[in-house]
Amino acid sequence: MATNTFDYNLPTELNASVPPEKRGIRRDHVRMMVLNRYTGSIQHSHFFQLPDYLQPGDLVVLNNSRTIPAVLHAKLLRVNSQTETNIEVRLARRCEADVWEALIDKTGVDSGDTILFSHELSATVIGIKANSPLKVLRFSKKGTDLLNIIYSIGEPVRYEYIDEPWELDYYQTVFASHPGSVEMPSAGRAFTWELLFTLMKKGIKVEFIQLHTGLSYLLDDQWHHGPEENEENYYISRETMKKIQKTKAAGNKVIAVGTTVVRALESATLSGTLSGTTKLYINHRFPLQIADGIITGFHEPEASHLDMLSAFISEQHLLKAYHQAIEHNYLWHEFGDMNLII
Repeated sequence: MATNTFDYNLPTELNASVPPEKRGIRRDHVRMMVLNRYTGSIQHSHFFQLPDYLQPGDLVVLNNSRTIPAVLHAKLLRVNSQTETNIEVRLARRCEADVWEALIDKTGVDSGDTILFSHELSATVIGIKANSPLKVLRFSKKGTDLLNIIYSIGEPVRYEYIDEPWELDYYQTVFASHPGSVEMPSAGRAFTWELLFTLMKKGIKVEFIQLHTGLSYLLDDQWHHGPEENEENYYISRETMKKIQKTKAAGNKVIAVGTTVVRALESATLSGTLSGTTKLYINHRFPLQIADGIITGFHEPEASHLDMLSAFISEQHLLKAYHQAIEHNYLWHEFGDMNLII
């Protein structure tokens, strides 16, 4: 299934622009469509009922990457000019402690240009990524010092279906602990600590990995930014991987919370490396080695995430389920409802 073939009509009113909490709904009380990956059968439920669909011994794997406020306003000082230009910088991926790939909303930005964010933070353009609008920036601060300033001056990435600039806390999972994602790993948003404890009381195990998400849209439709171009950093502890392997060996299910977790787990298995970067593209031709099921949101037409879902369930069953989700007024995107495929 190619990315541009999975198309359907999504009514505008089903784009969730408001966090559930602002709609008077607890995080874990959003709706959940449960989809049998083998038969295509559909059940309608709510997310807090997730334990009813899992068995003791199953393992839920979550991404504890923390969202950073990746939109930064700054002034551009070109290398051959003293004129300052107002710009917007969107961080895309951390390469080193003081080096990031970033998207800049002005053309003609070149190596040697200086970007002034505040009186205590600047950056120099040190490279231009090939076949991409992304630039490589070296900041005047690094590590924790850099992150602290970013958190003080930045704003969360938001797209056109989000009407209001919600605070960063609305773009975090309750268990987020490792800063680095420029967009929220949104499949984990519906979890509460109460729900996690309920799962564990039932004998369902919970483990955490990290994959720091990159930018999903580069502000210009001419730039195709599929999974093969979207390099992301991941980390899985040796202890977590041992528990995953033990779960598989016992015949229990490993449930990945989000496409980020699937990408990290399958990348680690393919490469034999528990940390690094991945450009892995997963579609219906990809033989999943680790993930037996996935918890995810609803993805917009032609999104590459839909290609990944076709590794779990046939395109026919998935398209039928999405049409039914539309008929039942499920909500899309990070503030929307959830889909369990198992």
